[in-house]
Amino acid sequence: MTVLQTERLTLRPLVAADAELYAGMRYHPEVAKWLSVSAADPVEAALAAIARFELSWQQRRYAPWGLFHDGHLIGHGGLNFVPEFEATEVLWALHPEAWGKGYATEMARAALRYGFEDLGLELIFAITRPDNAASQSVMKRLGLTYRRNVVYKTIDAVWFDINREAFEKRTPTDRA
Repeated sequence: MTVLQTERLTLRPLVAADAELYAGMRYHPEVAKWLSVSAADPVEAALAAIARFELSWQQRRYAPWGLFHDGHLIGHGGLNFVPEFEATEVLWALHPEAWGKGYATEMARAALRYGFEDLGLELIFAITRPDNAASQSVMKRLGLTYRRNVVYKTIDAVWFDINREAFEKRTPTDRA
């Protein structure tokens, strides 16, 4: 499993010991409304997600990371294979206290670089709700382009993507 370091963040796979803090972020009401998630037992749901991520690391060499700033878990993000689309997405979710500080963009740039340069992926997409302007702004900053509207697990979403060629044409600063 891969650990990455950005200017301000450590991206490392989540482990069972992270479950309580991860549940606090993922099921925080302000986060859950964008992810359309709920759980009777958030810690159990977090443990199940961590187990899915671990399996993906073993099978694909990627999954969402825990995002740590100064040693504190502030969110999750990274690459995730979506069987419904047979494609890899870049995703992020941050605790509200971490919103608006550029962490999503910083993490996603590292994830795109890892996906294209280390894994050899040809295309990476991102989806969000049509009214999630903040996530769409991150997508645009990353160089992703709007392509279409989709439905994912009964949720209307907008699809943005970038292919390897377009990523490689971006300036080194845009990819860093």
